[in-house]
Amino acid sequence: MSAQLINGKAIAAEKRKAMIAQVELMKRKGTTPGLAVLLIGDHPASVSYVKGKVSDCREVGIHSQLIRLSGDITEAELLNQIHQLNVDRSIHAILVQLPLPSHISEQRVVQAISPEKDVDGFHPINIGRIVTGQPGFVSCTAAGILEMLKTIHLPIAGKHVVIVGRSNSVGKPVSLLFLSRDATVTVCHSKSKPLSLYTKQADLLIVAAGKASLIHADDIKPGAVVIDVGMNRNARGKLVGDVAFDEVKEKAGYLTPVPGGVGPMTRVMLLENTLTAAMRQMEKGI
Repeated sequence: MSAQLINGKAIAAEKRKAMIAQVELMKRKGTTPGLAVLLIGDHPASVSYVKGKVSDCREVGIHSQLIRLSGDITEAELLNQIHQLNVDRSIHAILVQLPLPSHISEQRVVQAISPEKDVDGFHPINIGRIVTGQPGFVSCTAAGILEMLKTIHLPIAGKHVVIVGRSNSVGKPVSLLFLSRDATVTVCHSKSKPLSLYTKQADLLIVAAGKASLIHADDIKPGAVVIDVGMNRNARGKLVGDVAFDEVKEKAGYLTPVPGGVGPMTRVMLLENTLTAAMRQMEKGI
């Protein structure tokens, strides 16, 4: 029996519909949620991602401010731009599109964003809040994965969650989220060999390694829930995930497709984080 697909595109569309009413209510109370997106340079993928984010904001009624900056902007100039947005009360959320030019420190840029406006969830204060069980912003991809699992009513407590990849944007925050929900968590990386020794134990397998078709049917437990975060181009230029989809779908219980799985959820969780940021700032009167 083939795996049931978790349709992130459909889940995200339903969430956006609900957000329209939420945004309208906030506007009637005097607050229009505002997201500023800073795009440095003209990296084609970044331009495409930002275009999608601006379109999503327009759909649900969020005010979006796209700030395009030259690729040769100095780090000091970029940090000054972020400071201006930190104190702008019409902007509740700030996102700096990555990657940055090599002469700019990603760490310093991330730390310059106010934690209350850090809707990417990358600021050390927000990461610390997750670790200590306090309210904070979570990486949009990590939050999107949790939302997808809610739709299949998967109990997390007691499950063995195996994560392939330890990036700051996916692997690490995902591991913290599942630990806080009483799962047993294993994080694998390039030195975890043989990889299948770990992946075969997973009740829930999350693959975010950035390597096309890394996981095959022989690498998973029958009936496992498999979340594919990968976005790769194969030799024919087709967008594929980190999971060999056609193989794994015949053995997994649930599986996310690429495209149409985690990607749309990452985008919609950016909107949700923006609304949360606006509500928190509205309640605090800032």
